Parts: sequence; structure tokens; C-alpha cells
Amino acid sequence: MPSPEEASTSTTPPETFKELGLIDPLLEALDKINFTKPTEIQQQALPHALEGRDIIGVAETGSGKTAAFALPILQKLWDEPKGLFACILAPTRELAYQIAQQFESLGSAMGVRSLVLVGGMDRMQQAVGLAKRPHIIVATPGRLNDHLQNTKGFSLRSLKFLVMDEADRLLDMDFGPEIDQILKVIPKERTTYLFSATMTTKVAKLQRASLINPIRVEVSSKYQTVSTLLQYYLLVPLVHKDVHLIYLANHLASNSIIIFTRTVHDAQRWVVHCNHSLILSLFFPLLYSRLSIMLRSLGFPAVPLHGQLSQSQRLGALGKFKSGDRKLLVATDVASRGLDLPSVDIVINFDIPTHSKDYIHRVGRTARAGRSGKSITMVTQYDVELIQRIEKVIDKKMELWPTDKEEVMLLKERVDEAARLAINELKEEAKAGGKKRRREDGVGRDERDRDDDVVEAGVPRKRHSKKGR
Repeated sequence: MPSPEEASTSTTPPETFKELGLIDPLLEALDKINFTKPTEIQQQALPHALEGRDIIGVAETGSGKTAAFALPILQKLWDEPKGLFACILAPTRELAYQIAQQFESLGSAMGVRSLVLVGGMDRMQQAVGLAKRPHIIVATPGRLNDHLQNTKGFSLRSLKFLVMDEADRLLDMDFGPEIDQILKVIPKERTTYLFSATMTTKVAKLQRASLINPIRVEVSSKYQTVSTLLQYYLLVPLVHKDVHLIYLANHLASNSIIIFTRTVHDAQRWVVHCNHSLILSLFFPLLYSRLSIMLRSLGFPAVPLHGQLSQSQRLGALGKFKSGDRKLLVATDVASRGLDLPSVDIVINFDIPTHSKDYIHRVGRTARAGRSGKSITMVTQYDVELIQRIEKVIDKKMELWPTDKEEVMLLKERVDEAARLAINELKEEAKAGGKKRRREDGVGRDERDRDDDVVEAGVPRKRHSKKGR
């Protein structure tokens, strides 16, 4: 049996979707959404996928991975129309909704029905949706596993396709047990796709368990960023990070901007010193909410996106940003993977991610599908080694973003006051919300899935033991 590497081919890829052999309903849908030419990952993957092969796909973020697995599934669905035809697993709720939207867009001429199964949404409504046997299920592993075990009459025994998108993160986020359980109850005779922007050694074990003689399609041989992305760094003393952020926001006010800040996972070392998970769960959402409140108080329309928000709040924040109603999105890495936010001009890394591949996913929110974009990474005196490591991985030197020091310092007094008011506001919110949050600790882990920042950090939920035991 050949390995994935041995099975790869290097034939000249087709130049159009029609040359790939797609059916007319798909060509019509592609034309409607202005997909005129297949991307490199689509050129490489689609011929093998349309032949029915299992696929391991590796491509940089923003390269069209979703269409690369959606199109062959929809083509096969046209030949064999039936409910519960394909299941796509995604690591985050937002990505799950986005994938479902793309399936419905690409399958619009075929009347394709999809259903999203994620935590934080009503189980009963999802069960009703499952009873209608949608063609495509897009799910986070925790909620899908919950329905497989507890929803009467629901099974995936006739499933034809399984897709694991952002496969490396599915494994990094400790979804392994849920995925193993899902693999036990779906047919062994199926087609399986693994897609991600980055692949790690953890994927090898999952590949052996779930794929049969797969073709490996790799258009990114190493971790890299797209050529249309201009990457900058900004050296700044730690105590002056806030004022430099406001300086950037002032100068880039006409642009659509995502500001990435530290997740709880990156700040986990702080827990060792305070040793109190309740303090962590109350305090760390303040890190990114503080920035969004501070920005709004200074006249910048900002919305936060992080794992502590409810699902409706998160979708609402994304909706405001996508529509252009808000120009600034302050986010943790919840938003860094796979989300297609079409008009992001600039990504600002307020905090440098610990892992280089997370940097690649963050900056991949801009300069998508051939468009240009910029990223600016704020580097303090404690971050020099991290930025050097990132430059080594992407094999590219970042340029220094120019600043006017006098102009920056003129903003300092006003910014410091806004920061102080934001902290005070959040302290009051934390006090008011503490009791409610403690009551919610009994909620099953599926309610937040594994994209919750506290859960991703490995911080245990508070357990209540009975006295006398």
C-alpha cells in the first residue's frame, strides 16, 4: 500500500472548473459567487477527490480548502441524493457555521440542505433538524457525539463522506476521544478527507485510523504566509502598548482591522502564581474585553470575540464586523482559524502568539484569495525571541512599522484614563457576574465545546464534592 507521499502526483492541473469535470449545477453556483478559476489546492485535490480517493490536503489559510472538499461531496450527492450524506467536523462553532454557508451557496442549484450542530445552541431544535435528514451535517465533535448517544433515531450508519477540517487543531484541542467515538459508529466504507492549513505529527495516528490509501495534496511544503501579505513589526515598551495600539487605530481608521490578543492558554503561566481557577475564569476575559471597551470609549467602533461569549453574542459580533457596521474586531484565537472574513485589511497582533503556526493563522485573516493585506505585530522587550522564531519559521524578515514618538506620547494621558475606566467597568461586571458564572460551572463541556478559551488552556472546571467523603 503506497504512503500518502508516494501516491501524490505532479500532473499539470486543469485551469477551469469545467475542465475538472464538475457538473452544470455546480458550475452555475460557482459562477454566481464569482469563483472563476480553481485555486492551487482545488486544482490538485479535486481530480483525486472526484475519483473517490481519500484526501489529506495541506494548504495555506485562505486558499480555498472548503470548496476543495465541498465540491466533490456535492457532485457525488447529485448522483446519489440522500439524507445524512456527509459530515464535516470543525474545531470551532464559527467555522462550522461558515462551512455550512459555503455548502449551501455551492449547492444552491441542487437544493442542498445543511444543519449545524454546535454547543451553546438548543439541543431540541437540533434534534428536530436531524429528524428532517439534512444532506450535510457540520458539527463540532462534542455536540455531534452528544446527539449520536442521546438523540433517538439518529445515527450516521449510512454516511458516505467524513471531513475533518483544521484537522491539526481538532487534535491539539483534545478532541481525540470524541473523534475516536465518532469513528466507531460510522461506516468503514466511506470517503474521508483531512484538510488543514498546517499538519502536525499528531495527524499520522488519525490518518492510519480513518483513511484508506489517501492521496496527500500539499501546496504548502512548509509553514508560510501568502506573498500578497505585507508583514511589519512595531517595537514598543510593554508599559506603552495601549497607547501604541491607539496610535495605530488612529492612523488606520479607514481600514477593517482585527486585533488579536492573548488567549487564556498563552497566559496560563499566570495561573501558577495565583493558583485559583475561578479568578482565571473571571479575569482573563477582561484582557480582550478591556481593549474593546477602551477602544470604544476613545471613539473607535470595536466589538470583542472570544470563547467566554455566548454563541449568539459571538455570531452577533461577527455579523457586525462582516457587515462593516464595526471596523474593529478584538479577538482571541477563536477567530484565527478558517474564518472567511472577506474584507479584512489589517491584522494587528497586540500580543504575540506563543506558537508560530498560530501567527500564520492569525495573519491569514487578511490577504485572502489573492487580495493584498497587512499585518502589524507589537513586540515588547520580552517578545524578541518569539518574533525571531516566527521569522525563522516563515522564512521572512518583517519590516519595521514607522511611528512618530512625539505623536504617540501626546495620546498617553487620554489613553491611560480610558484604560483605567475600562478596568473599573470590568471589575464591576466581574463582581456582578461571579455568582452566575459559578452556577454555570455545572454545564457540560459540550455547552462551550473546546474552543472556549478557559477549556483550551486546560484549566479544570470547579468541582463540588460532598462533605464527609
